[in-house]
Amino acid sequence: MIKEQKEMSIKNDLFLKALRNETVERPPVWMMRQAGRYLPEFMALKDKYDFFTRCQTPELAAEITVQPIRIVKPDAAILFSDILVIPQAMGIDVEMKPNFGPYLPNPIRTAQDVEKVRVPEINEELGYVMDAIKLTKEMLNDEVPLIGFAGSPWTIMCYAVEGKGSKSFDTAKGFCFSQPEVAHALLQKITDTTIAYLKEKVKNGVNAIQIFDSWGGMLSPVDYQEFSWKYINQIVEALAPETHVIVFGKGCWFALDEMARSKASALGVDWTCSPRNARYLTGGNITLQGNFDPSRLLSPIPTIKKMVHQMIDEFGKDNYIVNLGHGILPNIPVDHAKAFVEAVKEYK
Repeated sequence: MIKEQKEMSIKNDLFLKALRNETVERPPVWMMRQAGRYLPEFMALKDKYDFFTRCQTPELAAEITVQPIRIVKPDAAILFSDILVIPQAMGIDVEMKPNFGPYLPNPIRTAQDVEKVRVPEINEELGYVMDAIKLTKEMLNDEVPLIGFAGSPWTIMCYAVEGKGSKSFDTAKGFCFSQPEVAHALLQKITDTTIAYLKEKVKNGVNAIQIFDSWGGMLSPVDYQEFSWKYINQIVEALAPETHVIVFGKGCWFALDEMARSKASALGVDWTCSPRNARYLTGGNITLQGNFDPSRLLSPIPTIKKMVHQMIDEFGKDNYIVNLGHGILPNIPVDHAKAFVEAVKEYK
């Protein structure tokens, strides 16, 4: 009931209609990482404040969230934050090194390490995120819905164990395969924290949540079930009664049929899976989101518009949210990002 009341006040509710499987004049559009690095306005703040200062200062996080709504004009906002605020709140040190990315100086490698990891009191450790949501909601003034997000437990664990980004996360996989009980204990702690965190986000006003399984595609289908999907599904089960849940697993086309049987409202698809295959694998009924290759935004604007219209034709305008197949790249011209959004708005 609360979900419905929250949705009634949103002026542009195309995104929510798509999540409710309702018929729409055109599909809604937003872009992963739309609040960020391709916008000059964002770079001006980046030059002044370090990464976690931007995440932890509600005024900055809210301003960054709203920037693309003003400039690029998508149909939904996504809160500026990071998936690694969760391990930070759990007592795991996380640094963001310039030109390097995430760095965790004390990676989790043993049962003793896992024992030290805590399931935190969310408002004590992550209250700044809730303040950012309230401020963002005020600034958005119910123009568009607001999306909250978290990383999948597997993806968070990859960073916690590896200690940094990786092309293959072999150390994280080795941890799971050599010490499965210890790995499952850590995954469960991350899952419990994530559920509490996302429930708090919903309470503070987000209209939907997305779970990013950025590194799910590193696992075989069998290992994916054991070390990723079963934990994502716990989150979906816990959150679905309260809000719309979108699950995006990069490289996880092999799990789409299983995901489609869950309580998720929508599934994200990357550009390696065709619209036709995505519809086939998911049974044709669930809302799908995606799947434009972010690098394709470097194409000439007429090509972008033509390809977007073709993509909508292939997915179908209903039960569909237009998005990229992963986050927008830093070198995308703002005009090209605008053209992507405009192409959807011009679709007939």
